[in-house]
Amino acid sequence: MGVNRPAAPAAVLAVDAGNSKTDVALIAADGAVLGAGRSGGFQPPRDGVEAAVDVLGRAVAEAAEAAGLPPLRAGSPYAGQVAACLSNADFPVEERRLADAIGARGWGAATLVRNDTFAILRAGLPGAAAPRGVAVVCGAGINCVGMLPDGRTARFPAVGTISGDWGGGGGLAEEALWWAARAEDGRGGPTELASALPARFGLGSMGELIEALHLGSLGRRRLHELVPVLFAVAAAGDPVASAIVERQADEVVALASVALGRLGLLAEEVPVLLGGSVLTAGHPQLNGRIVAALAERAPRARVSVVSAPPVLGAGLLGLDALGSPPGAHGRLRAHFG
Repeated sequence: MGVNRPAAPAAVLAVDAGNSKTDVALIAADGAVLGAGRSGGFQPPRDGVEAAVDVLGRAVAEAAEAAGLPPLRAGSPYAGQVAACLSNADFPVEERRLADAIGARGWGAATLVRNDTFAILRAGLPGAAAPRGVAVVCGAGINCVGMLPDGRTARFPAVGTISGDWGGGGGLAEEALWWAARAEDGRGGPTELASALPARFGLGSMGELIEALHLGSLGRRRLHELVPVLFAVAAAGDPVASAIVERQADEVVALASVALGRLGLLAEEVPVLLGGSVLTAGHPQLNGRIVAALAERAPRARVSVVSAPPVLGAGLLGLDALGSPPGAHGRLRAHFG
């Protein structure tokens, strides 16, 4: 039986908000997508909670306009259930704070907030059954969550070095720069990274690249461009680059196996889902090592890459919260293909 909500034009307002972009979908009770919207990155630590929620609001307004809905009025929400999967919602207290701020906008009769990694987990799990599995996301950063049908979860703070994290696109770029700098000045061993990294920006040496980054003539936001270079150099056999890639694989396996262990799933047949730009790029050296190493620690785990957009996962979580029939889940999943 579904959960009662005040009447609204849509059943679910699904929100997936990452550091670089926000996607929103308004979803009917039968799983049809009524309208979609997109806006910028969601970064409450930098912008403040209200300003960050304003960014969500721009995508919500675009989705409502696409759905042909009238302007929002008090007491007339767009949807019965808001399901928001948000970056920077790393602790339960942050989820509650963000749920209060979003709920105050009146977009939905009820509001559910999860960390954005839960969107990848739900998007990668089939059917309408309650979620059971583990997801690791490696994009700009790295995170992992697991969930059981009874609602128990396994998760990590995932706020960087202070919480024991390593890797993701930002971490990989920094690590590649560190080794390349030391190779050029003699403090470290040789690596092709020393020439390949500056060449990506048309520079002739690591000294020039370091100066450009330090003085700001090259924005640090472009460091993500070095990640494909790292993988290409590793694939060509460079031992330093290969060691960085292998360490990233080992970090993914450590996260997944610990989450599986916390949920009592190490010996179970269970999906382990990989998401985020680093893992969905399909680098054989990285993903192959993940599969092989995880098989030693969780031999029945089934590893797969999630290519579906995370807003699908947020929508499915919303339909879950409403107790929607399986057909609605299937129609929504078909829309995102």
